[in-house]
Amino acid sequence: MRLTLIAIATALALTGCGQAPETSSSTSAQNMTPAEVIASESARLNAWFEEKYEAEVLTSPIQLTMLGRTERQGEIDDFSEYAMAESLARTKTNLIQLTKNFDYDKLTPDAQISYDIWVYQAGRELASDEFKLNSYIFDQMSAIHTFFPQLLISFHKVETVQDLDNYISRIAGSARAIEQLIGLSKKVVENDVRPPYFAFDMVIDEAQKIITGAPFTDAADSDLWADAKSKVAKLVADDVLTQGEADKYLATISEAFTTEFQPAYQNLIAWQEEDKVNASPEAAGVSALPNGEAYYSERLMNQTTTKLTADEIHNIGISEVARLKAEMEQVKVEFGFSGSLAEFFVFLRDNKDDERLYYPNTDAGRQGYIDDATAAIDKIKAVLPDFFGILPKADMVVKRVEAFREQPGAAQHYFPSTPDGSRPGVYYAHLSDMTAMPKRELEVIAYHEGLLGHHMQIAIQQELTGVPTFRTQAGFTAYVEGWALYSEWLATEIAGTYADPLSEFGRLGSEIWRAIRLVVDTGLHAKGWTEQEAIDYFMANSAITETQARSEVRRYLVLPGQATSYKIGMIRIQEMRAQAEATLGDKFSIKEFHDIVLGGGAMPLAILERQVDKWVKSKI
Repeated sequence: MRLTLIAIATALALTGCGQAPETSSSTSAQNMTPAEVIASESARLNAWFEEKYEAEVLTSPIQLTMLGRTERQGEIDDFSEYAMAESLARTKTNLIQLTKNFDYDKLTPDAQISYDIWVYQAGRELASDEFKLNSYIFDQMSAIHTFFPQLLISFHKVETVQDLDNYISRIAGSARAIEQLIGLSKKVVENDVRPPYFAFDMVIDEAQKIITGAPFTDAADSDLWADAKSKVAKLVADDVLTQGEADKYLATISEAFTTEFQPAYQNLIAWQEEDKVNASPEAAGVSALPNGEAYYSERLMNQTTTKLTADEIHNIGISEVARLKAEMEQVKVEFGFSGSLAEFFVFLRDNKDDERLYYPNTDAGRQGYIDDATAAIDKIKAVLPDFFGILPKADMVVKRVEAFREQPGAAQHYFPSTPDGSRPGVYYAHLSDMTAMPKRELEVIAYHEGLLGHHMQIAIQQELTGVPTFRTQAGFTAYVEGWALYSEWLATEIAGTYADPLSEFGRLGSEIWRAIRLVVDTGLHAKGWTEQEAIDYFMANSAITETQARSEVRRYLVLPGQATSYKIGMIRIQEMRAQAEATLGDKFSIKEFHDIVLGGGAMPLAILERQVDKWVKSKI
């Protein structure tokens, strides 16, 4: 199921439908030179990719909006079992067409890369479909129930009367989607699969927040209603609507919210309340569920794009934790702390009133965090040309997470810009509890979520013009998150970053966080660890607060395998760079290396390694 990808608005791995093109055995090919045959076959394949991508993207109104396109603006995706079966059938049909109608040996190297990525994506979708009844529908991380309000507030533009009509239509569409998702959730439960106990209360709380406040309840305006009023007011200010017309529209919007949208969310709350009594009082990894061990193995392969086993990943994590703790010992001494590393962890997490360590838990402190994160990103912008030849066109901004989906201690995250740059990328920060946002982590998170990390990689990928469009939207977690974690480390090579011991400790803390994930994720899902055992391991090996540790462990419990992708991806990219530097010596160019890594978009790590090896050989 591709629910999680849509919910967090990350790049979809698109496959499509349509009729097969003519086969390559054209009589005209007999008169071509070998080079002309390769060029012709590659052009024909790229045209097929464009046809299939366009056909598929048109099936997703949400994805169209996320891409900044206006088609189907008044609709919401179909989340029915039938629609998902249709999607899988298209993938199978397209895979047959691709392998039957194109000659791999007659493609350019770059066309072969596109072919391999398409085949890999299709294989990944087919493999994950075998475990569709193992996937949670509602939980605090995929949080698709919070995405529909976010879509209306943050991504649905209202500049014309038609846009406003489409907005109203999407209110009803969101209600229908929630009902479909409730149906899917009930289907999964029939397989005796349900999320851990805590997910129910978190989903209920988030859903209740969405429908609290006017026009849903007798209280101050909800976020949805305040935004709707703002959208309509702007149309009045722009002379698109009269005040009388605006009042009628607001009445219609209010009715849509209270008669369609609100009942759907009330049904969601009721379903969660009904089913939570069946959840185990102790959280367990997915291996405890039906078909769970095989499901976790599939998740590890899907998320890391490698064949590493749970035991191998677990052991890599233990080794990395030990290495990073040794480096942290040195930084602790630089800071001037005389106690043990464990005592330093306690000092960092317990002194919430120390202004060196934490921002005030006030609105001024929250704004200070946003201002400082923006300044850190601006500092990186100034030196990007020293490290990259390809630069993103789209800008990015730092924002606080909307109140209806904000969670104390939850991980920060990034929403992509549009391919044309008309909408900037957004680094979202959870700021409801500033005691969960230590100052030492500000810089490294800004580099991860913004520049040099997610915004750099995703904006460049979406803006690429020399590859088939489907590659500008492909998503491979090990590549995407591996790059972002590599970027945290890359920032050490830029003057003025991590200038004080606390910031450097924050960087090491961020990296050990991801190393701990290798241990904890596999511990929970393959080794029978309890939730508390995972929290204890986290706190024993980092300065993370208990709020953060609990939030993180609960994240891993509902997203099996996802957390392992970061460190595995980072290690592989670092290994590629180290090997290239050793082979090329003075011929190594950091700008060229980064352009090779980013210039083809996201891809499985093995395919990326082929790209880097090809570049290295071209330089020898």
